[in-house]
Amino acid sequence: MDHEPEYPDEFISFLEMIWGEGYLSPGGPDEVGRILDGLDLTGMHVLDIGCGTGGIALSLAADYGAAKVIGIDVEDPVLAAAKRRTVARGLTERVEFTKVAPGPLPFGDGAFDLVFSKDAMIHIPDKEALFADVMRMLKPGGWFAASDWLSNHDGEPGPVMKRYMEAEGLDFRMGSPERYREALAAAGFTDIAVVNRNEWYCGVARRELAELEGPLYEKAVAAAGKEEADRNIEIWRAMVPALEIGELCPHHLRGQKPG
Repeated sequence: MDHEPEYPDEFISFLEMIWGEGYLSPGGPDEVGRILDGLDLTGMHVLDIGCGTGGIALSLAADYGAAKVIGIDVEDPVLAAAKRRTVARGLTERVEFTKVAPGPLPFGDGAFDLVFSKDAMIHIPDKEALFADVMRMLKPGGWFAASDWLSNHDGEPGPVMKRYMEAEGLDFRMGSPERYREALAAAGFTDIAVVNRNEWYCGVARRELAELEGPLYEKAVAAAGKEEADRNIEIWRAMVPALEIGELCPHHLRGQKPG
C-alpha cells in the first residue's frame, strides 16, 4: 500500500523556491558541482538515488555530459514533476525516472559508471546494505559521489537535534561520519572521502532564515501557501541551532570501486 508522501506538492514548491527549480536540498547546482569536482561524467551511465523532482539528473545529462541517467525515488509527487521536466527539456532519450521500493535496487551488477545521491540517504536506515548495493551496481573503477545529512554521533539525538527532527516530521535515519566511513570501507570502496560541510551550510541556513522571515516571506506564501510557509520557517528556526552546535552536519561522500 502506498504511504502518504513526505514530499507533497506544497512542500516541493517551498523547497524549490529556496533552492531552485528541480532542487530539494541545499546549494542548488553549485553544491552539485562541488560534490562532483574532479570527476568527468562524459559518456557515463549514472544512477541518481533519491532524485526528487529531477533537477540534478537532468543537469548530469545536459551540463555534465552523462550519456544515460536513471533517477530513482520512492515518492510519486516528486517523480511526476521530474518526468514533466524531462519531457519539457527534450531529454527523454537520455534521462529516465522510476519508482523503487525500499531495499536492494533493481539494477544489474556493474550497470553504472557513477552512483550519485544528494541528501537522500538520510531516509535509508541500513547504510551498510546501501553501500554494498552501490558497490555491486558500479563498474570496476566506477565512483560513488554523494552528500547527505549526518549527525556528529550515533545513538539518541540530543535535545536540540530532536527538536529539529520533530519539526521536520520526516523519516530521518541519521548516521555519524564514522559510521559512513566504516560502511564505505566495509563495502570495499577505496579513495574514501568524508568531508564535513557544516560550516558552509550553517552560514547559508542563517541567511535563508533571515530572508524567509523578511523579504522572501510573501514569495514563500505565494509558492506554497501560508500554512506551509509558516511550517517551514519553524523548521529553519529549529534547524539553525542544530547546525550551530555541530550535531547536524551535512557531509560530502566519495569512494571508488577498485578497477
